[in-house]
Amino acid sequence: MVDYTCEEQCTEMNENGSQLKTEPQKQCIEREKWSKGIEFVLSGIGFAVGLGNIWRFPYLCYKNGGGAFLLPYFICLITGGIPIFFLEVGLGQFMSEGGITAWNICPAFRGIGYGTTVICFLLNTYYIIILAWAFHYFVNSFNGEPAWGKCNNPWNTDTCFNSALSKSANANRSNIIQMVDPVVEYWERKVLGISKGIDDVGDLQWELAGSLLVVWILVYLCVRNGIKTSGKVVYFTAIFPYFMLTVLLVRGVTLDGASEGIKFYLKPDFSKLGEAQVWIDAGTQIFFSYAIALGCMTALGSYNEYNNNFIKDCIFISVANSCTSLYSGLAVFSVLGFMAKEQGVPIADVAESGPGLVFLAYPKAITQMKWAPVWSVLFFFMIILMGLDSQFVGVEGFVTAIVDLFPSTLRNPRRKEMFILITSIISYCIGLTMVTNGGMYVFQVFDYYAASGMVLLWFCFFESIVIAHFYGVDKFYANIAEMIGYKLNSWLRYCWLWFTPALTMGILLFSTASSPPLTYNRTYTYPKWALAIGWTMALVPMMIIPVYFFSYLLTREGISLTQKWKAATRPILKNNLSR
Repeated sequence: MVDYTCEEQCTEMNENGSQLKTEPQKQCIEREKWSKGIEFVLSGIGFAVGLGNIWRFPYLCYKNGGGAFLLPYFICLITGGIPIFFLEVGLGQFMSEGGITAWNICPAFRGIGYGTTVICFLLNTYYIIILAWAFHYFVNSFNGEPAWGKCNNPWNTDTCFNSALSKSANANRSNIIQMVDPVVEYWERKVLGISKGIDDVGDLQWELAGSLLVVWILVYLCVRNGIKTSGKVVYFTAIFPYFMLTVLLVRGVTLDGASEGIKFYLKPDFSKLGEAQVWIDAGTQIFFSYAIALGCMTALGSYNEYNNNFIKDCIFISVANSCTSLYSGLAVFSVLGFMAKEQGVPIADVAESGPGLVFLAYPKAITQMKWAPVWSVLFFFMIILMGLDSQFVGVEGFVTAIVDLFPSTLRNPRRKEMFILITSIISYCIGLTMVTNGGMYVFQVFDYYAASGMVLLWFCFFESIVIAHFYGVDKFYANIAEMIGYKLNSWLRYCWLWFTPALTMGILLFSTASSPPLTYNRTYTYPKWALAIGWTMALVPMMIIPVYFFSYLLTREGISLTQKWKAATRPILKNNLSR
């Protein structure tokens, strides 16, 4: 369904909600809507449920007290993650605008929208690199026995040792300790061709460059026609990974040592709850996994019908997201328990966060299973689908924000398609820096700074403050009631007013003060110039909020600061005739 609003008007409202002035739009505007409500739900699940559920949550859970970690996780979830998630979707649905223009609800803080759009663009350029890695493994899984399980390949060194040798680890530990697993050599020497540091970029890894091109073409084809296409694709990409997780879990729990792995994953250690880092990890994981402060959830909400019950949808997405994290942890640690027993090492030695879990631990486990090529194909196909889901929505969120900023120019279908093509080409070119010999170091700088917990927490703090204290929490509650047809209880109100700002700013300050310097494999230290680039990527979007606020405030009509303040914070709302 398309929402035709040929006589759509922008209306500036005063603080009492009455109309001040009306500005007719220049032309007939077409803005898409979801064909079915389930498409919004599946898109939300597809974006929020991503690789972080597989390679970050299980690691943090075992690291921070196993089952005890669930207590701070759920506290941060209900006081921080869910309130911001509901806020962003509700804002998008109420305003029927993307991540930038939705903040016309309080124009002085439109810098929130510009900042989150910058973050979204940076995220899209580096997140897809993971899909390029996965696509490489996926394609090479069809070549019979996985090449990463053997030591007789051109890229292997004299220090490579195979799994049969590793079984005698207890007898030959002194000799093996200097050796390198073939899975590690395949990852670092074949896939990455990794150099000695970020200042040694080296050459392109042509296989990865080709893989990156393929996944960008897939993303472009699914996004170019807007939600008419991507809304249909998510029927498969959002559902199939759950089938694969179930298959992997069933296989994992039948492996020798699986019970020890699951026990290690969930065994409560309540002494950890007294450590500040546990609460920091819980909070940052929530904001990572719910994909908020990127403008994308606002974009998804903007395609809802005005009277859609987004509260019900958001509850379902939230439950699916958190349950997926727990569920995937069972699958992951059942396999890690098997690996630990096979190698004769503690589970902690094979459990890690990040790419190491997907591209080292799991490929190693696959080589030790019967029908290894089949498991490899299925596993990396699941990784690709989960990543593509998130990438679709990330690109759609960025495109929606820019198109809504220039509707008369970019909402034309051909121009919009060309804009998506240009965006994809530019993003691909930036991504090429991450598929060079030094690409992993570049990728880590982007991952650590561009869409880091510090940046996301900063924007979540301002989102809750602006809606609750500048636009007015009671007014926003009334808007929600108008949309869904009933009044909410007061929990979200208190969260937006007090709990969420306190939580986000508290975690932001503690995590910034305690965050370790960026390293690779705990041995390589980044040069100062690389860290400066990283901090620039983090601080530029963060500083857009205050810079835009003061520039907008000082250019408003009025002599006194009070007059300027009223003009700067006065909502600019649309009179959508279809409502």
